[in-house]
Amino acid sequence: MDAFYASVELLRYPQLKGLPVVIGGRRRSVDELNGPWPSLADIPVGVFPKLSGYTGRGVITTATYAARQFGVGSAMGLMKAAKRCPDAILLPVDFDEYRKYSRQFKAIITDIVPLMEDRGVDEVYLDFTEVPGGQREGGRVLARLIQKSIFEATGLTCSVGVAPNKLLAKMASEFNKPNGLSVVFEEDLQTKIWPLSCRKINGIGPKTDEKLSAAGIHTIGELAARDPFELQQLFGQNQGRWLHQVAWGRDDRPLVTESEPVSLSRETTFERDLHAQHDKAELGALFTRLCERLAGDLTRKGYAGRTIGVKLRYDDFRSVTRDQTLPVATVDPALIRRTAGLCLNRVDLTRRFRLLGVRVGNLEKTNFNQETT
Repeated sequence: MDAFYASVELLRYPQLKGLPVVIGGRRRSVDELNGPWPSLADIPVGVFPKLSGYTGRGVITTATYAARQFGVGSAMGLMKAAKRCPDAILLPVDFDEYRKYSRQFKAIITDIVPLMEDRGVDEVYLDFTEVPGGQREGGRVLARLIQKSIFEATGLTCSVGVAPNKLLAKMASEFNKPNGLSVVFEEDLQTKIWPLSCRKINGIGPKTDEKLSAAGIHTIGELAARDPFELQQLFGQNQGRWLHQVAWGRDDRPLVTESEPVSLSRETTFERDLHAQHDKAELGALFTRLCERLAGDLTRKGYAGRTIGVKLRYDDFRSVTRDQTLPVATVDPALIRRTAGLCLNRVDLTRRFRLLGVRVGNLEKTNFNQETT
């Protein structure tokens, strides 16, 4: 999906289309922009809060393409983004609304292509192989049908990459955003894939890219030209072999149509550093709320867990985790809170910290799944 969270917000506020809009900072509780206007679409643009007025430590969840032209993007701190695009409009996140549209567009897709791998709220992999008409025009006919069906039902656009495997399809989906359609055949590797930066490969992050650059490897074509044994010496046997394979467009991963989560977690970053003693009441209420929301997530998704853990990030950005395993799985918020509290007692609480999280692992399926679609 194209700039998914931002695109959903533009359905709510169509007057912001074409403007730089940033989503992030905090969750939406009530629509604070409600006022003397007939509808949300009638709210004057000048009423919306701007990024220039933001103070705090929030990060961007997503941004419209108009905002991205200023170098503003996901995971960037809002204060940093405000320096690049002070006039961007800032909206809080509304995960309930995004999940609603996520379920809707995935239901539309599975009516057309039943074999789907869910990759999160805004992305999926599909297998066209056995779908009637799936091979027409190299998959373009079916891809256009998906785009058209999603847009007509939701007003949202998506970009589709069609390729022989997941690796190349993922890369192709980024070629012509927004509302793009790209097809990559095996014979297109040298012309469409090799000129790209190594960072375009899903799985190559900043550290690996830095190491590749130090070895004189900047493009995927340059990576493909390197001897696989040299890559194994530089990056280790497994990663070196993988780098050689992906540079040649090889990926034999099947679609994973069903998967079980390893754990569920909730965490929050504070607007200011907090201290366990000086901010005891505020932290206590926040900690309880995290545990209650996590227990609600478990119940909705039909899981209980035995391992309870906490995560702290101190003011110097160093993170620590602690966990404890219970004899039986639980979804009880009070027990999760109590056990997580014991874990907190095992970390240094004399220093201020900026993030607090709670995690439940060792998940087991329960028979009281309350999630609705």
